[in-house]
Amino acid sequence: GHELGHLRHRDVQVMMVVSFLPVLFYYIGFSLMLSSMGRGRRDEGGGNALIGIAFIAFSWVLNLFILYLSRLREYYADRHSVSVVDNGAQKLSVGLAKIVNTTRRVSRGQKEKQNKSAFKALFIADPDRASADAAELAAMEVQGDQKLVQEILSKEPTFADKLIEAFSTHPNIVKRLRALQGLS
Repeated sequence: GHELGHLRHRDVQVMMVVSFLPVLFYYIGFSLMLSSMGRGRRDEGGGNALIGIAFIAFSWVLNLFILYLSRLREYYADRHSVSVVDNGAQKLSVGLAKIVNTTRRVSRGQKEKQNKSAFKALFIADPDRASADAAELAAMEVQGDQKLVQEILSKEPTFADKLIEAFSTHPNIVKRLRALQGLS
């Protein structure tokens, strides 16, 4: 339901168009800066350089706005999922919680394990971890999916979490799950 929401709201097209704007402003700004370098002292090249710097700065600010827009589109897709799937808020909450939990486990495991075989990349899952992963998933299932969601919901986003979110394409998981709980 979530991915269908992206399609229904034409997120791919919207994000493609708006993502082009910072590139355009950056390119214009960079071109203005380069053109000002080739001029002599008597020419008005300094004005072009300042305008170029302003365009580049604006492209950076515009990029932050586009990241915000992307996070907003995620909330819209979540809302669509809730409206088209029975018990959608709970199902999406559980799915997101599992994705975050699994991603956290995988990234932790990659840091701990330096032995990388070229052939392991060809498998869908790491054969060395298959039995351990199965046991962890079974234990997680026994503990209950809602417990995992509640564990994430019990956290408060820190200042660092909020700062990271400002540079992210997806909302903070705690804020996202709270928004989903509000929709159910």
